[in-house]
Amino acid sequence: MNPKHDTRWRMSVAPMMDWTDRHCRYFHRLLTRRTLLYTEMVTTGALLHGNVPRHLDFDPAEHPVALQLGGSEPADLAASAKLGREWDYDEINLNCGCPSERVQRGSFGACLMAEPQLVADCVKAMRDAVSLPVTVKHRIGIDQGESYGFVRDFVGTVANAGCDVFLVHARNAWLKGLSPKENREVPPLRYEFVHRLKREFPHLTFAVNGGIKDDAQVREQLQAVDGVMVGREAYHHPWWLASWDSAYYGEADSGLTREAVEEQMVAYMEREAALRGTAYSSIARHMMGLYNGVAGARRWRQVWSDHSLKDRPAREVSRLARVSLAQPAEIV
Repeated sequence: MNPKHDTRWRMSVAPMMDWTDRHCRYFHRLLTRRTLLYTEMVTTGALLHGNVPRHLDFDPAEHPVALQLGGSEPADLAASAKLGREWDYDEINLNCGCPSERVQRGSFGACLMAEPQLVADCVKAMRDAVSLPVTVKHRIGIDQGESYGFVRDFVGTVANAGCDVFLVHARNAWLKGLSPKENREVPPLRYEFVHRLKREFPHLTFAVNGGIKDDAQVREQLQAVDGVMVGREAYHHPWWLASWDSAYYGEADSGLTREAVEEQMVAYMEREAALRGTAYSSIARHMMGLYNGVAGARRWRQVWSDHSLKDRPAREVSRLARVSLAQPAEIV
């Protein structure tokens, strides 16, 4: 892989627990062909001792899609990476950024940054097991330390094991005293640390994550690093993704409309209901932001979220929601 010419990490949607499930990723893929999508974190224990299809099954339309793993045992991660290859994922990513206490109790996530050699051993084991790209998502530090040297040494050690792609949340992870939500907001953003990593390791690929909410910020970051990973902004304002292929990959404008995306999602809901008995509500919850900024958006969301309609066919609910768009409503 030549990072200078590899654009697969230029834009990506971050792995988000309870959000970026297979239904969410299918929805996002309707909006952008090129953006790399990440799964929720899946622990090695869930794969090696649980229901593998439930955790790994996905629609082929989701490609390119990366499997994010949580774990700290090299052998378990290697076995899980092999499962990811068997299920046709395009990349295996190791979570070294989640600060939750539950994850820490499993000795993985952000606390792994304190053990760079162990992370290197995990990366090597996965690289030996599969030919897929093995990447690492991490923070710039842990707790309240502000040393650039800490993250520099972490990257250098892991890179020596063969990892050449790093997805960096440009905040520290405070392992005590902050909730996961607060860990996304309280520790200050230090994009300059990620920019410095790119300057010091120009042969490696770096994508920056954290607090990026608009095209101006994306373009600014792409002047300094190889890619941008967007999290909650992509989830809450998904229509932004519809412009990414033309803005960041040089493709022609697709002419996509919100109405066409909603129609494709309804067809997907119908297929999922027929194949798996999936309730449309578990799919529709991911597309609540589709009409953000359009008159009637609030009422449209209310229709799709109306519990009294849960036994109606998804197509009928969509029809009622679309009718609501024509009614006077504030733009929200």
